[in-house]
Amino acid sequence: MRQYLMTIALLALFISTGSCRKDFEYAPSYGNLEFSKDTVFLDTIFSNIGSSTYSLKVYNRSKDDISIPFIGLKQGETSSYRLNVDGVAGKTFSDIPLMAQDSLYIFIETTVTLQNTNQFLYTDILQFDQGNNSQQIPLVTLVQDAIFLYPNRNSKGEKEMVVIDVDADGNNISAPGFELKNDQLHFTNEKPYVIYGFAVVPSEQQLILDPGARVFFHQNSGMAVRPKASLKVNGALSSDQELLENEVIFEGDRLEPEYGNVAGQWQGIRLEEGSSSNTINYLTLKNATVGIFAQGESSLSSPTLTIENSQIYNSSKINLWGKTAYIEAKNLVVGSAGNSSLYCNLGGSYSFTQTTIANYWTESFRPNAALTINNFEPDGQNNSYGADLIKADFKNCIIDGNGDFEISHGSNGSNAYNFLFSSCLITVNENNIPSKSGELYQFEDDITYKNSLINGLTEFEDTQKNNFRLTSTSEALNIGDKIDALAIPLDILGTERTESPDLGAYEFFELD
Repeated sequence: MRQYLMTIALLALFISTGSCRKDFEYAPSYGNLEFSKDTVFLDTIFSNIGSSTYSLKVYNRSKDDISIPFIGLKQGETSSYRLNVDGVAGKTFSDIPLMAQDSLYIFIETTVTLQNTNQFLYTDILQFDQGNNSQQIPLVTLVQDAIFLYPNRNSKGEKEMVVIDVDADGNNISAPGFELKNDQLHFTNEKPYVIYGFAVVPSEQQLILDPGARVFFHQNSGMAVRPKASLKVNGALSSDQELLENEVIFEGDRLEPEYGNVAGQWQGIRLEEGSSSNTINYLTLKNATVGIFAQGESSLSSPTLTIENSQIYNSSKINLWGKTAYIEAKNLVVGSAGNSSLYCNLGGSYSFTQTTIANYWTESFRPNAALTINNFEPDGQNNSYGADLIKADFKNCIIDGNGDFEISHGSNGSNAYNFLFSSCLITVNENNIPSKSGELYQFEDDITYKNSLINGLTEFEDTQKNNFRLTSTSEALNIGDKIDALAIPLDILGTERTESPDLGAYEFFELD
């Protein structure tokens, strides 16, 4: 027992002696730090918009505990970069300890303001120690100037609000936004446009976009086109399919690569009831919530939207939604989305020729088919109201996806329901046809499903990148109707298709 007590006492003495040490002994750094990067590139940002946070890891490979005498930005407090070292924010730091065989994270952000320039390379130096022992890591950011459009604020600091929708009870739904002024109704390709809130095209006005125009939308932002107003997107065919130099592009305002394929970054485009003669040519629209929502008026006397040579993809809900709308589309790609790629809702009149409708969404459960068509809508009180589906014509189209059934019909049995699929490839599970409306899925009927191929192999190039070009093994090759193809002799890339037309927006050709 005495020996046991003596052992406990010695152990306690050893612990108390060690705990009395007030500090570790650190050797100064002698310029022998190692780093996870030799340069920190902060991806392209817009002037006045903060970057994402980037990291640099600093290693002490030695067997000694060291102290880094100085960590800081060469431009000091005037630098537009911001640092966080070991959980502390600042621009300069002194005597930072780093244990032997240990590492340290430094987090870096920036916000840069530019004037009178289109693009600018903003740089600074992250310094470790000074004098002969100095080590340096360059910081590099490409800053792009832009035209910023945003809501005004009143005397109380409150943002200007605009009506963007109406709820089920008829109450207005408002959001921060502003009406575009007369001198803001022509978007050129000289500088990109960055929109905060909802940009509204006023009644009796039209917004014109030149070839090569770029429009970036901040989070929860979008565009609304009022009744008797219109949107004119005048893009053109590009020679470089990576740069898309002549195409008009709508997307979110985060330029970092990790945001390149993130759905739901902005709200989308709303063509309000009474807005007509909207025309879109060579537009790429991506990463919205609802890409384009087009609400037609009941008379359907003129097209709500004419869209050609365009692609809409990676919307968190729906890429193209027509509600009692009159839509004409040619050479259109509506790719993956969190719900339907294309939604023809509450009747209307629709004509889609040489269109690729393909939904290979993998980010979450997708509740609906790539193509959804109906002529009625619930009113939220266990009732529904309907409108005539004057026509829903699909010619030389592809309706495909990674789901079991990529076409969905919904007829109330009272309003007109007219549709045609002519020379289309349609992906369905014929063993799972809905019994309630099975008459709408009679794929052997050569009147409503004329010359259509059911469950053919599409064989796209890369569905996860929304690249829906056809490959040489696709069963969609050479089976298009020639008369319908003659009306659109060139595909979305300008390739001639009149001899043996393929289905969809792309005509297959062998790459060099």
